[in-house]
Amino acid sequence: MDRAQKEKVVEELGQIFESSGVVVVAQYVGLTVAEMQVLRAQMRDSGGAVRVAKNKLAKIALEGKPCASIGGLLTGMTVLAYSEDPVAAAKVVEDYAKKNPKLVVLGGAMGETALDAAGVKAVAAMPSREELISSIVGCIGAPASNIAGAIGAPASNIASILTTLEEREAA
Repeated sequence: MDRAQKEKVVEELGQIFESSGVVVVAQYVGLTVAEMQVLRAQMRDSGGAVRVAKNKLAKIALEGKPCASIGGLLTGMTVLAYSEDPVAAAKVVEDYAKKNPKLVVLGGAMGETALDAAGVKAVAAMPSREELISSIVGCIGAPASNIAGAIGAPASNIASILTTLEEREAA
């Protein structure tokens, strides 16, 4: 790789480190190309991505970034999994690591917060952005439906009273 290509890689990695909600670092010793493709596909489906880069270039790209604390994890054969959603990449990597012990989670970063392997596991256990939004919408919608039911109940009560009165008069 010539100098221009290295500078381009450092710039791309720098953008990844700045814009990602979470970055997970894992070792992939022994993973086949097919297994790595499965991981990439799962990550792509969840809105994230996987990147393999030279550790030295990644460390250069980390300088001055919020997640610079993960520099110490970049030793050996490492892969970077990242996503804008702060939970998606951690979930996919954790799920994949459970199925394939060749992928070992080393840690990661969530903004300026450094995560060890247990921290990544804790982040993976959190609900995703979509799950949180649906639960919030459910919480917001429940009082509205209760209010609509309370407003509609007196009208239905009045209608049933009128129906009863009409039946008495007809009889």
